[in-house]
Amino acid sequence: MSGPVALSLDGVQGFYGKSHILQGVSLEVRDGEIVCLLGRNGAGKTSTLKAISGLLPPRGGRVRFQGTDVAGWPAHRIARAGLTLVPEDRGIFSLLSVAENLAIAVRRGSPWSLRDIYAMFPRLEERRRNGGAQLSGGEQQMLSIARALLSGPKLLMLDEPVEGLAPVIVEEIVAQIRAIRAAGVPILLVEQNLAVCTSLADRHYILELGRVGYAAGNADFVADEAARDRFLGVKAA
Repeated sequence: MSGPVALSLDGVQGFYGKSHILQGVSLEVRDGEIVCLLGRNGAGKTSTLKAISGLLPPRGGRVRFQGTDVAGWPAHRIARAGLTLVPEDRGIFSLLSVAENLAIAVRRGSPWSLRDIYAMFPRLEERRRNGGAQLSGGEQQMLSIARALLSGPKLLMLDEPVEGLAPVIVEEIVAQIRAIRAAGVPILLVEQNLAVCTSLADRHYILELGRVGYAAGNADFVADEAARDRFLGVKAA
């Protein structure tokens, strides 16, 4: 299923001021994979995504993307290279319509066209004249993912894409994430919803106090109730 390594972190150190948040994070995402990054609140999940994308420049370690060390690159250069983050706050323009939000994200040479986007996210086509502020939380999340796709990502990072959404919308977004992977885009997913993680991911990493405390394939993770209880405080996946 998986191929060569698309993204690897080796001993990444990250700080907010004097606070040492990331204390040697190492992980990898291979072509064709969905990898889930788990952990309790404050474990460093979002900070890891920020370190990868250049929003929190690492103070040590390496971030290799398609064989090139991008640690220290400015965020815009990393994004242009195809390492794309969909942030937890979604970052859509509330005063622009859906169509306008999408139009400004189109990049020449991207394999994703507006027609592809509307085929994958039919709700967005239905709401294309609505302003960003008029969308539901689920529709805003779909718009955020759709904008990222239009930029032509070579690896997509999603920060809690289904947080706070109704179950029927969660199912829709899970199906869309599967379709994105099927189209050839590997995904690094930060998510608290274990049912979503185990239904999507090939492998899992659990962060604990800024470092990886556990790593396993999906089947082993599902079977390892003790690890889930220890690291996440949950009894069932």
